Amino acid sequence: MPKLLAIAYKTVKRGPMNEVLCANVTQLSGVEKDVFGRPGKRQVTVLSKLQWQQACHSIEADLPWTTRRANLLVDDLVFSCADVGKHLHIGELRLEITGETDPCKKMEIAHVGLEAALTPDWRGGVTCRVLNDAMIHLGDEITLVNPS
Repeated sequence: MPKLLAIAYKTVKRGPMNEVLCANVTQLSGVEKDVFGRPGKRQVTVLSKLQWQQACHSIEADLPWTTRRANLLVDDLVFSCADVGKHLHIGELRLEITGETDPCKKMEIAHVGLEAALTPDWRGGVTCRVLNDAMIHLGDEITLVNPS
């Protein structure tokens, strides 16, 4: 069963990523304290460990997942366009996948070739809207479901 491997947030644009063991995630602020958590289609970003590893392998680099600047890192999931509209359940939290997290120039600044490595096959992760308020913890079980 897929699990939540890591949680991170940034308090200012271009600021450092702060990793935590648990986080309160709300409809009002996304991952608590994250500068980009306001309501909308991109409240929380989720990265697949497998897809991150594929991107790093393609540029022969061993980079920490926080280089991607996503909020959540999950294992045993691979995201694609078929997942838009599905719900990602992380413990008690419910997220709606709203789209792809497009890689930007910040990725190229972080490591040469990273922007291009994240571009194919949704390797950059997904954007999500928060559907309910909940506390999440490392190790929480994850399911990806079609909404009923």
